[in-house]
Order: sequence, then C-alpha cells, then structure tokens
Amino acid sequence: MTDNPKRVDATHRPIIYGLYDEPMTGEAIEARSFEIIEREVPSRAFTAKQWQVVRRMLHTTADFGLMDQIRFSADAIVAASSALRAGAPIFVDSNMIRSGISLARLKAVSGKYNSQSLICHVADDDVADAARETGLPRSLHAVRKAKSIIQGGIAVFGNAPVALMELSRFIMEESIRPAFVIAMPVGFVHVTESKDEFMALGVPYVAVAGRRGGSPLAVSALHALCSLAIETE
Repeated sequence: MTDNPKRVDATHRPIIYGLYDEPMTGEAIEARSFEIIEREVPSRAFTAKQWQVVRRMLHTTADFGLMDQIRFSADAIVAASSALRAGAPIFVDSNMIRSGISLARLKAVSGKYNSQSLICHVADDDVADAARETGLPRSLHAVRKAKSIIQGGIAVFGNAPVALMELSRFIMEESIRPAFVIAMPVGFVHVTESKDEFMALGVPYVAVAGRRGGSPLAVSALHALCSLAIETE
C-alpha cells in the first residue's frame, strides 16, 4: 500500500512557526507529554513507583497497549534502586542500549559509574569467532563472557531472547544471581518463552511479556529506575 499524501499548498505556513511564536523547551515538551499520559490513563494497575517506570515507557513508544504486558516482580523497585545506588555493573545485550543509556543519569545515582560500567560483548572478536564455530548466536556467547559481571550486577535485555534464555540457565544450573534484570527482548523466535521462563525464577525484574520489547523500552525503563533510585536515596 502506497501513501499519497495531499500536496501542501504553497501558501501554507509551516507548523514549526507555532513553536517559534510560543517557544517550549525540550523539558517543557516532556512535561506536557507526561500530563497527556496522566490524563489519558486516569486509572492503572500499578503502584505509584511502578507507574513512573510505565509512564516513561509509554512516553518512549506512545503505545498504551503496552500497559497490559508490563510486569514487575514484587521486589523490583527496591532491588533496582539498591543495585543502582551501589554502582552495580550493567550488562547490556546490544550496543544500541549501551549508546542509549545516559551516563549522566547513572552518575547522578552513584559516583561509581563510568563508561566502563556499561558492558556489551556482542561485537567482540572472540564472541564472533565462537558464534561461527558453534553455529549459535553471538548474543549467547556475549552473555557467557559477561557471567562474572552479571553475578550481582544488572542485566538489560532489549534485543536478544537467546541471551535471556542462557541467563536463565545460569540461574538454574550455576547459581548465578543478578541483582536486577530488565527483560524486554523483542521478536518472534524464542521471545515469549524466554521471558516466561525467566520471570518464574525469583530474580528481581521488570519485563514486557509476549513478543514486544526493544532497546528503546529497555533504556527508558532503566532511566526511570535511575530517577526512582535518586528519590529513595
């Protein structure tokens, strides 16, 4: 199907002039966005702190249908705040997530954070070599390489369900226990079952059930948790 938008008349005044006439900062636009979300979701099945995470995720996607799929473990907020304030290292399953996470937000929570605190091995040469040798995805070998970091650390998944499945194996067979996990891989293969298995293991998490997810959602959840960690310090 091809869109054929109506041609704009040459006399049309570009809508950007409305912003020129009544300037709004980026912060003001964000605040207005949150006001709209609050107005359009007058009742919700989340605690006040969980809602701050959900609201940030809705702001990132403009997708209100996500609310039915967002899941929190009972100890999610406390565990995430504690890990972030301790400066726990953060394993991420994609370089897109690493690029999207605000180091300034992390540093506002804990002065221990620096650029080396965000770990992603998916593009490492040895990981690529292992993937070729085994015929298994790089994401699996990347999470294996980060095992010592994940023990007691934070793990963020927005891309790779295979990596989340391998983490679940670590938890079940090797007594690896992350401090907190963001479980939001996206896709069609291994996705739903990877989340269902992980969420039954008793590790603190925030997740998006089903096929949906993605790096932007994972980043937005972490940023919201940073804000909560500062509030509860």
